Amino acid sequence: RKCPQHNRLFEFFCSKHGVCICSLCLLGHKLCPTSHLEQAKASALKKKLMELHNEGERTSRAMGTVKTNQNQSTALRKKELIRNEFSEIKAAIEARENEIMKAITEEEKRVWNKFDYIYGVLGNKKNEIQSLKDQIEMALTEIDDVLFLKRATALQQTSTKQAFVPLVEMDQNVLHSTYQSAIVLKDVVKLAVIQNKEKIEGGTVSLGKLAFSAFALTFPVSSLPTTADAANITLDYNTAHNTVVLSENYTRMSISDTSAHKYHPQRFTDYRQVLGFQCFKRGIHYWEVQLQQSSFCGIGVCYGSMERQGPESRLGRNSRSWCVEWLNSKLSSWHNDVEKCLPNTKATKIGVLLHCEGGFVIFMAVGEKNNLIYKFKAQFTEALYPAFWLFSSDAVLSLCHMKG
Repeated sequence: RKCPQHNRLFEFFCSKHGVCICSLCLLGHKLCPTSHLEQAKASALKKKLMELHNEGERTSRAMGTVKTNQNQSTALRKKELIRNEFSEIKAAIEARENEIMKAITEEEKRVWNKFDYIYGVLGNKKNEIQSLKDQIEMALTEIDDVLFLKRATALQQTSTKQAFVPLVEMDQNVLHSTYQSAIVLKDVVKLAVIQNKEKIEGGTVSLGKLAFSAFALTFPVSSLPTTADAANITLDYNTAHNTVVLSENYTRMSISDTSAHKYHPQRFTDYRQVLGFQCFKRGIHYWEVQLQQSSFCGIGVCYGSMERQGPESRLGRNSRSWCVEWLNSKLSSWHNDVEKCLPNTKATKIGVLLHCEGGFVIFMAVGEKNNLIYKFKAQFTEALYPAFWLFSSDAVLSLCHMKG
């Protein structure tokens, strides 16, 4: 308790150096803040306590901020949205399952009813035979010879057809198509899952193989394809109308009244149309077309034998072409000069899926939830060409590059 240098009691405290000093030490601490020991004792820990209190308050506020941020960044809402999406997927698959099972049940019911009918016919025949037997037995009891011979003659002339059981079996096409439909849907779902995963991871998956995933839950089981080839379509210069300009390696078409092409027998003369260079006789093929929101245009398929001039050379106005058409904000399907008005779509990318053997061509609104535009069913007898029609002078159609 004494200063080792001056051998005097400590009376003061230097807060700058944090040491106790005596009265003689004050000379060496003239420029330092000093105070009596009692004063220093009273203020030293109180100041530290206040600092700790303030720091504790700041820490509490920081913890509150972290908790608030944690609550705001919770994934519960996102989980709920994702769960709802998967519920819709499951519901769609269950609806498809019910449709497929219904098709089998109806076929089973048809066969069952057929057996019931045959059983009833045979039952009637059995009753007819029994009735004839009863009549013969009654005739045998007749005592009068004349009456007996009359009845016997009549009964002998009565004939019955031999019992016949026709072949009845379930339609194997129905059984096969429903089973194949389930397999296709399974593959579609698997591929869609892979696509979704690879999209998240920055990868890609075959558009051709996934083309039919857009309608696998929509169409009758008998019309489902098992695979599709992505087709990169180019335009055939020799078919382009004089005002149709082809660019970007024959994948873009537009209108220019100043252009003129050399004569060719395959060229359209009356309508601003052009065909794809590729044609398809067999298989399943898929391509996409980009159009402008306000374009007046048509997209379809046709036989190569379609007329090149005259009224029947326009897409959909003959028996050799099928198309969907945008005109004056109206969307229509056309075939054999018959129009069907369709619900409009805001989609600017149109997918076309052609199933040659299956006998149908489907137009889809790419990226839309309700993606079906129209489905034509036909018995194709010739090779089919992609076909396009431009009406307004500012109409532009572009063929999308497809990754196989």
